Amino acid sequence: MKTARLTVVGAGPGDPDLITLKAIKILALADVILYDALVNPVLLEHAPTAEKIFVGKRKGCYVYQQEQINDLIVSRALSHGHVVRLKGGDPFIFGRGSEELDFVKEYGIETAMVPGISSALAVPAYQGIPLTKRGSAESFWVITGTTKRHTLSTDVALAAQSNATVAILMGMSKLSEIVSAFAKAGKEKIPVAIIQNGTREDEKTGFGTIDTIEKVVEENQLTSPAIIVIGKVVENRSVLSKNITHLQEQPSYKEVRYA
Repeated sequence: MKTARLTVVGAGPGDPDLITLKAIKILALADVILYDALVNPVLLEHAPTAEKIFVGKRKGCYVYQQEQINDLIVSRALSHGHVVRLKGGDPFIFGRGSEELDFVKEYGIETAMVPGISSALAVPAYQGIPLTKRGSAESFWVITGTTKRHTLSTDVALAAQSNATVAILMGMSKLSEIVSAFAKAGKEKIPVAIIQNGTREDEKTGFGTIDTIEKVVEENQLTSPAIIVIGKVVENRSVLSKNITHLQEQPSYKEVRYA
């Protein structure tokens, strides 16, 4: 009998190279992988023998409800052994990772967590946008655009009153309300970046200000999944090279062996 265990693993923001070495090791040890829609499917190649089950949602359409996912984790852990719950970004940042860990503990299932690189940090960085920079922003907010009640978080209005950078996840359906909140705070000319499918090959972007960003979104046909970045730091955007594959030519990058 295999030991029933759950490891919640962060897959990073989308670029398959932005996953941690520890996460790759864990994937190779998985008996079952339950993965979300934002997980790059290339990462599943690190677990060639594991059973793979898609449990994500696309455009509001759920394959499984959260309660069903919880039950699936328990049943597969008890029947198969090691379940890896693979989530986009970092599972503890709007990823329900802690909820799933809490749920299975009452069944005597061993649990572990492997953090991931959050899209809230990595996606702006790939566009050369620093969330903090001396003279521009001394802090930043990371806010969900849609709460459990499917309403805009009240923290958005609070963040609009500050000088901090604001990164909003899952906020595209609430863009008009977000724009209104910042306009009410007198921030009509604050720069805004919207980055769709950040760090992936099909990444799309749009840049403007609070009073122009909705038109930019329409013109560029931007939609979810996307991150909204609001703040002076967007002005500091720099054009960065995305072509760093030359690093793989170095011997130390060619092969990774695990004991």
